[in-house]
Amino acid sequence: MKTLAEFKASLTAEQPDGRLSVLLKSLWYDGKGDWHQAHAQVDHLGDQASAWVHAYLHRKEGDIGNADYWYSRARQIRPNISLGEEWEQLVLHFL
Repeated sequence: MKTLAEFKASLTAEQPDGRLSVLLKSLWYDGKGDWHQAHAQVDHLGDQASAWVHAYLHRKEGDIGNADYWYSRARQIRPNISLGEEWEQLVLHFL
């Protein structure tokens, strides 16, 4: 999978492609509307990239304080864009 269009098309599948990284699996589950499964993919990870996805998920949840904590761990700043735009940017970044 190399493009955003391919990634979005994969959301019709029952399960994510087994070759996806944990970060893309998290974003895949989020794209399917399964926030809890998306969160479970990254909740136990401590690296910067996982923290970035974790931050986005807490922003989506509406827990801005927690999101800001994870953005800080990721060395990112909470973006002033829609959640959909951030999701796409994250997918593109990790593809």
